[in-house]
Amino acid sequence: MRTSASSVDLVDMARRIMVDHNFDINLDACDRQELDGITAAMRDSEGRKDLRSLLWSSIDNHDSKDLDQVEYIEQLDQDRIRLYIGIADVDACVPQGQQIDKFAGTNSTSVYTGVRVFPMLPEELSNERTSLLPKMDREAMVMQLDVDGQGAVIEFQVYFAIVRNYAKLAYEKVARWLEGSPYPELDAVPGLAEQVRLQEKLCLKLRSANERAGAISVQTVEAQPVAVGGVVVDLQLTQSNRARDIIQSFMVAANSSLAHYMQERKVAIIQRIVKKPSRWPKLVTMAASFGTTLPPEPDAVALAKFISSRRAADSVNFPEFSLTVIKLLGPGQYVVHVPGQPAEGHFGLAVHEYTHATAPNRRYADLVLQRIVKALIRGKAQPYTVEDLSAIAEKCMDRENAARKVERIMRKAAAAILLAPRVGETFDAIVTGSSDKGVYVRLLAPPAEGRVISNHRGLDVGDSVRVRLLFTNYHKGFIDFERVN
Repeated sequence: MRTSASSVDLVDMARRIMVDHNFDINLDACDRQELDGITAAMRDSEGRKDLRSLLWSSIDNHDSKDLDQVEYIEQLDQDRIRLYIGIADVDACVPQGQQIDKFAGTNSTSVYTGVRVFPMLPEELSNERTSLLPKMDREAMVMQLDVDGQGAVIEFQVYFAIVRNYAKLAYEKVARWLEGSPYPELDAVPGLAEQVRLQEKLCLKLRSANERAGAISVQTVEAQPVAVGGVVVDLQLTQSNRARDIIQSFMVAANSSLAHYMQERKVAIIQRIVKKPSRWPKLVTMAASFGTTLPPEPDAVALAKFISSRRAADSVNFPEFSLTVIKLLGPGQYVVHVPGQPAEGHFGLAVHEYTHATAPNRRYADLVLQRIVKALIRGKAQPYTVEDLSAIAEKCMDRENAARKVERIMRKAAAAILLAPRVGETFDAIVTGSSDKGVYVRLLAPPAEGRVISNHRGLDVGDSVRVRLLFTNYHKGFIDFERVN
């Protein structure tokens, strides 16, 4: 089936798929009077520190507008670094219980389809008023972490402040700059180069501490559609790099520290957990196939060492290996942690307490936690009961799963449309899956995935193979190949 890319309205397709998965996409239903009432004036100034003089910056995707975080670092002495993480104070503009808040709670997450972002909040908020945009004064929840020379957080504070982002930086450009390439926008801000290098220094300490504790470091790759005017023109892989590592390490430190802080103060919150894997015997078997012995019971440190050894031994196939590990570990979940009860923990990150607090423009659970923290700091009654939190956690999990399905369908559809004019051509590929359900490959360029339906006998995960494109169907996301070597 040949499909002309120009004949497919992917934005309309994304809308239909969103509706099919029970998302409300009618942002116009939000009360315009309520939205217009949110002005540039500070709405919530109680007890805020003025931290606008600090050299805050953000690192995010180059096209992101819903900026949730800014960072700043101070070297206190030879062995102690202070990290400040500013999180957009969305609650300052989205009061609990108003219509916009109810809309956000209904969808619970922003959905990124590659051709259109379906935001959790109206774009006038998430991309403007509650976004930590450059050169704008913004309300923020600040997490302050003191980290010792071994990468351990030894002191933690959280408070509310006014901040100013002095530079919006992009992951890929920062990563290339760290490797020696020019980045004029970064170099133009006095002191920022030193800041970014200090951020990477701290990142390495935090990651080292996490790895010693048994944090699992995997690498997955996903092909994201690149669309111009609603037409798919390419697929691009999102891969780890030194800049992404910086932000990831900071977010892990902040979210685990805040969860511990709230547990110490006996406040009920929504936590993010990954349970000890029930499919651990399968991981043991997989490790044995590579000559590694894992203990019979789940052991994060042993698993982390095994994964690290596979990265060193076979970096080419490590993303596919990582995907298998992630599936065997099982998904993350939102659960309510009640004071006095033991925390479930996050097996993959090797932390006993973990939450989501760093993306309130994009995730409703983060906005809810922000309100809980604010009430605690200001000595006010908690805004949610345990029953409220349980219902929110369940809703957030349902919507997160639905968002993943929407995004996966759109990735498959975009790849099918991009490849449709190339039926009959041959491509280099790598086998990413081989089971009773079929053999699947990922093309090296463009990085589309599909099924080998002919001449696939003997293929196994990690094999390099040459395939011919036989068929595409963007409605179902089908891409079918035959093996030609």
